[in-house]
Amino acid sequence: MSFFAGLLIGVVVGISLIVVFVRSENARSTRRSALATTIAAFARMTVEDSKKLLAPEYYPSWLTWLNAHLTKIWPYVNEAASELIKANVEPILEQYRPMVLSSLSFSKFTLGTVAPQFTGVSIIEDGSEGITMELEMNWDGNPSIILDIKTRLGVGLPVQVKNLAFTGVFRLIFKPLVPEFPCFGAVSFSLRHKKQMDFTLKVVGGDISAIPGVADALESTIRDAVEDSITWPVRKVIPILPGDYSDLELKPVGTLEVKLVQAQGLTNKDIIGKSDPFAELHIRPLRNRTKTSKVINNDLNPIWNEHFEFVVEDISTQHLTVKIYDDEGLQAAELLGCAQVQLCQLEPGKVKDVWIKLVKDLDLQRDNKDRGKVHLELLYCPYGMENGFTNPFTSNFTMTSLEKVLKNGDTENGDLGNKKRTVIIRGVLSVTVISAEDLPPTDLLGKADPFVVLTMKKTGMKNSTRVVNENLNPVWNQTFDFVVEDGLHDMLVVEVYDHDTFGKDYMGRCILTLTRVILEGEYKDCFPLDGAKSGKLNLNLKWMAQPIYRDS
Repeated sequence: MSFFAGLLIGVVVGISLIVVFVRSENARSTRRSALATTIAAFARMTVEDSKKLLAPEYYPSWLTWLNAHLTKIWPYVNEAASELIKANVEPILEQYRPMVLSSLSFSKFTLGTVAPQFTGVSIIEDGSEGITMELEMNWDGNPSIILDIKTRLGVGLPVQVKNLAFTGVFRLIFKPLVPEFPCFGAVSFSLRHKKQMDFTLKVVGGDISAIPGVADALESTIRDAVEDSITWPVRKVIPILPGDYSDLELKPVGTLEVKLVQAQGLTNKDIIGKSDPFAELHIRPLRNRTKTSKVINNDLNPIWNEHFEFVVEDISTQHLTVKIYDDEGLQAAELLGCAQVQLCQLEPGKVKDVWIKLVKDLDLQRDNKDRGKVHLELLYCPYGMENGFTNPFTSNFTMTSLEKVLKNGDTENGDLGNKKRTVIIRGVLSVTVISAEDLPPTDLLGKADPFVVLTMKKTGMKNSTRVVNENLNPVWNQTFDFVVEDGLHDMLVVEVYDHDTFGKDYMGRCILTLTRVILEGEYKDCFPLDGAKSGKLNLNLKWMAQPIYRDS
């Protein structure tokens, strides 16, 4: 549980303690009857009554009431929550403790005198059987937090966390709704959106920069702990009424297969030569869940053709983030651009081929500078999907009964069951080049003499169509067959050239992975030409598979 998870729990615990105190004092006061009447009214509330209180016209009153009372009880919250947070956060910090440190713990922890302020509230209508509330919180606090760290070299340092500023949106889910007070069985809470989380680290009586790498490692540890322990879709479930609420806990719902195909028109950051791009991809920005591509040296139009797999936990809200960097060797890599894809836009079991424009910052609404674009192939495979769909990237794809027995059964030496098994989709790819439309003119008379060259990326096998003279909308209707040894990791490069007497002029190309044709068996589509002002190709692809399995 991270710092802010502990803070939220601490607020709840602190409020509870104060409520108990207030109730004991009110037992002696003359307002006992009014309090009893109020409690009785709440006890008689139904689920529909509780929903009526969530109408938007009540939001300003909620915030005013909540902030006023939180400020009043903050000293008690600080006292009640500090030890609770300390006890819960230390195991998380230890879990993410960087290798350069041998120990990491708190020597002092208080929340300070400044209470957080809630600045916004909204109710999310998602059609679920519950109530989802989001609260925006702003905290420019003055906590007193000192970490005791010890490096592998035996050096002990007291590190103070200062200048803490946090702005974020917390999500509260009241579910299930029940016909008894308080009208819900459990509360789930999560940090839905972390807008800002700034802090500085300072060695008490010294300079943390004197020990290289410690400051960056500590900051990364704190941010990873927050991300992995409370940031959505992770949620903490607090039972209110007795019952089984395991269905509210975070569970994986499927896998996302990502093919990083290529990028085009990247920004050149090098003075001599060109950028050396590589990509980082993630759904949740954790170190152990971030995938990194290989570096393509000296190329602003790199082709990666790399496959990555990600666990999906909430298809409705999660997104895939792609960041492309220029490799600088021993120095920090420089960001070239980034992009996001909302997973809710994907149709389960269907391959989606997308080009995404790169931007400087994902939080910026506008970015008019051309930073290039990235080409992705996406396949969302939910768990328990019916209609006979099988993920082709799993080793069970079209396995025979004998192969399944060999994979899962015991052998005499016991080695086969422990080996990693990689599926190799072998088969024949049949490509029909039907026609092209609206090709750019290359001759002085506004015409071209186009022909098409088809190349399998891994093997280099090539085929060419005939030349169609003086035509910007040529029709070929020619079919070519390729023997493919590894369909899931190969790609087809289709290039269009203009035939000249003394050579050929490049007009454009399209690059196709084979995942879609392997899944569908055959399809026909129109593909825009990359690198051309205009033009598109009409192709028909057909796949005849011969799967084999290779132990590695």
